[in-house]
Amino acid sequence: MHDILPADLPYWQKLELAVQDVFTRYGFAEIRIPVVEKTELFTRAIGAATDVVEKEMYTFADRNGDELSLRPEGTAGVVRAVLQNGLLYAAPLRLWYCGPMFRRERPQKGRTRQFHQIGAEVFGAAGPDIDAELLAMCQRTWTELGISGLRLEINSLGTAAERHRYRAALRDHFTANHSRLDEDSIRRLERNPLRIMDSKSPAMQELIAAAPSLQDYLGEDSRSHFDQLRRYLDALEVAHVINPRLVRGLDYYSHTVFEWITDRLGAQGTVCAGGRYDGLIELQGGKPWPGIGFAMGQERLVELMRSSAEILPLPPHVYLVMVGEDTHADGLRLAELLRQNIPSLRVQVNLGGGSFKSQFKRADRSGAELALIMGEEELQQGEVSIKHLRTEAGQERIRLDCLLQWFSGWLNPV
Repeated sequence: MHDILPADLPYWQKLELAVQDVFTRYGFAEIRIPVVEKTELFTRAIGAATDVVEKEMYTFADRNGDELSLRPEGTAGVVRAVLQNGLLYAAPLRLWYCGPMFRRERPQKGRTRQFHQIGAEVFGAAGPDIDAELLAMCQRTWTELGISGLRLEINSLGTAAERHRYRAALRDHFTANHSRLDEDSIRRLERNPLRIMDSKSPAMQELIAAAPSLQDYLGEDSRSHFDQLRRYLDALEVAHVINPRLVRGLDYYSHTVFEWITDRLGAQGTVCAGGRYDGLIELQGGKPWPGIGFAMGQERLVELMRSSAEILPLPPHVYLVMVGEDTHADGLRLAELLRQNIPSLRVQVNLGGGSFKSQFKRADRSGAELALIMGEEELQQGEVSIKHLRTEAGQERIRLDCLLQWFSGWLNPV
């Protein structure tokens, strides 16, 4: 787990503001869900045989003996909130969320045990049109962030019945090659052989490539949904490739699944992923209801943003220098007056005293464009001095009753 330091925060803030703007333009409303949920919520939704539940969740018992877990992902909690608060009456319902998730994984670049996701979920829309619009919304987000070069891979997992037949074929294939399976694949073989297809082990790739294709087990309706999705994506100019081995790591997916992938982050190439989960609401105790969503990894997107362009913290416009014991109260009052009347003006006040020279050194280090100087002499005459720190413009004196007008003109020159 790690800190997000002030020098990094401009990237995070730009990402979150851009997402809020784009998602709102597509009709999404924000929802905020708890960091801690009952463990059974995740074992039921994600699947007991997944790596997330078996090896990665932070789970503990509280004083009452209830099993609780730090959330490893956001979709299950959003579904629980939607059902618990009776929100499905407004379907199709479009929600988005943002916040920390927790998985006990081996830390590496782009993957930490506390990580952050931005996600979007849509409930009550069954057609491939919403699948396509979500992917177009992702693409628009990348454009707003200045991120290029992401590759969209898509696949269809079909219905539960189609996957059941496919699992049987996979079990036969991998059982026939049991001696070549690694430890994780042996464990997955009996519980959910579909999860073997998600293995990243280099030793398993040849065997996975030779496995039966899920596309051969899809029914007419599933094929039609997937074909129509591709036509919509073509119409929206969302470039994509079919990856028949893409299964995603969570058990609740059906029909459309997708990943946005980069080659610039090493092994952690997936920056956004999701799919359709038409059976999840019923699994959580609701009526059968279609759903689809995705989650973006904020750490990975920030890394891509950092490599594309430098974003610096916003320095103050003005650094207020106060000289003389009797100037501090008036200086603090003047700073509040400026902030109140010119909200876009960033004002930093020198605190903790210091000589005139040391205050100017602090003003320079702050990155401010102007030093606003209040000395006892200026105060007696109802004036302040302004010194330009980044240009050769000379120092000037301004009457206090003209200061608001001066700064308004400086911020918005004609």
